[in-house]
Amino acid sequence: QVQLVESGGGLVQAGGSLRLTCAASGNGVSVDPMGWFRQLPGKRRELVAIMVGSNMTNYVDSVKGRFTISRDAAKNTVYLQMNSLKPEDTAVYYCYGIYGTQAYWGQGTQVTVSS
Repeated sequence: QVQLVESGGGLVQAGGSLRLTCAASGNGVSVDPMGWFRQLPGKRRELVAIMVGSNMTNYVDSVKGRFTISRDAAKNTVYLQMNSLKPEDTAVYYCYGIYGTQAYWGQGTQVTVSS
């Protein structure tokens, strides 16, 4: 059983920064890939950033140059550094990971960017 636990969301003014953290728990598990999705009310969940292995990354166009995904494989943890935040980044952010053939989701963390 794998659990993904997120932290780091909150309220920030436009132009500010936040760092999200997602830790995967489970004895001996290696979760890969790991990434972040976000969802606005009434909208589909969209991929924000994903990391495969130690250095393959992909970002949605709207966050390129502002967000950076990274991971600590030893800690089974993935991070999302979000800079130059905009009001349109406001959403619930979900951690995502795959272990074996099973996909797992975190509980979600709210990010609110005020204008």
